[in-house]
Amino acid sequence: MIAVRRAALLLAAVLTACSSPSPVLYTIAPVQGQVQTAAPKVIALQQVSIARYLERSEIVRSSENYRLDVMSNDWWGEPLAAMLSRVLIEELGQRLPQSTVVSESGAVSVSPDATIALNMQRLDEDASGNLVLQAQASVNFKGRPAPVLRNFRFVVPPSAPATQGEVSAISTAVGQLADGLASMLAGR
Repeated sequence: MIAVRRAALLLAAVLTACSSPSPVLYTIAPVQGQVQTAAPKVIALQQVSIARYLERSEIVRSSENYRLDVMSNDWWGEPLAAMLSRVLIEELGQRLPQSTVVSESGAVSVSPDATIALNMQRLDEDASGNLVLQAQASVNFKGRPAPVLRNFRFVVPPSAPATQGEVSAISTAVGQLADGLASMLAGR
């Protein structure tokens, strides 16, 4: 009987030791920016396309030196492309208060005056520990034959160490991207 209890306790201890802690979930926070006028009345953000290496629950720390460094227990709270879309729509709405900004893939159906397409090529830290956001944007204006194209690259030093600092720097960089998109829309 004592041997059975010891075996049960040993099994419980092994199972407890093997279980991993719950992941810590993070989200990108919207950042306020400068208000601009003269933008199109209705703007649709198409689905944000992200580089395949970013399509994971775990936060990517870096893609430097031919190696992907992934944070095993620090995860995004929602798919990264969906989160970027949600945050950019909120930030563009703040920066362009005379416009209505919607997601093209959302439930609201509109005929937009301008459509934004976005390719997120990089969103991780470089070898020196700075966050790098690299993206391409295309804005199609209704009645214009050719889109306006622009490349973006922002380098933001994290304000704190570890994942918290990286996510804060990502929030700042996405805010800078929203500033650039707003200027593309207002500067037509």
